[in-house]
Amino acid sequence: MTVEQDRLVTENFGLVHACARRYCGRGVDYDDLYQSGCEGLVKAAAGFDSSRGIRFSTYAVPAILGEIRRLFRDGGVLRVSRSIRDLGLKIRRAETDFRGRTGRDPTVGELAALLGTDVESIAEAIDASRPVLSLTAERDGEEFEADVPVEQFEESVVDVVALREAMASLEETDREIIRQRYFKGKTQTAVAAALGMTQVQVSRRERKILQLMKERLI
Repeated sequence: MTVEQDRLVTENFGLVHACARRYCGRGVDYDDLYQSGCEGLVKAAAGFDSSRGIRFSTYAVPAILGEIRRLFRDGGVLRVSRSIRDLGLKIRRAETDFRGRTGRDPTVGELAALLGTDVESIAEAIDASRPVLSLTAERDGEEFEADVPVEQFEESVVDVVALREAMASLEETDREIIRQRYFKGKTQTAVAAALGMTQVQVSRRERKILQLMKERLI
């Protein structure tokens, strides 16, 4: 992994948090969601081409979400191997030594070079060794769901990209109904006239489309 790819990974862990939050409360621990998302982030950094003229966050979100969704398809459990746990111990020792020599934290790429392994293994071991993040807290003797803070920009990027994915999955007519109704502000009657449908047909179709999109976005 290049220095630039390493920078993209280390500067966008917050984006992984934003993606992981979308899937909280669905039977999978937050740490597992975050670990899968980090794997997607590493893959996105490796495949990103800045010459295509898109932001890295826009490119990375589908990759991060894809890895998180894969976790659900595979049963929702990430098992940490003994070798990853051992690597995590080596990383902590290397980090301590590096800080003592340089006065700063090492990057993922520097850790990989120091330990003679690849960046992907380092990222996986770091995430596997993170302390468990409790999603519950206690207030006045009662437990409540704790929130995981992330920057609003990252949340908005996730929402926009997820909406684009949902829109892209629609048939052309359905996509045009949503585009004219919610992006151009047209009435159902106006949309019906433009598409050669009746207002009743548009109304019924719109309800079905919105339900479908809701299921894909949640």
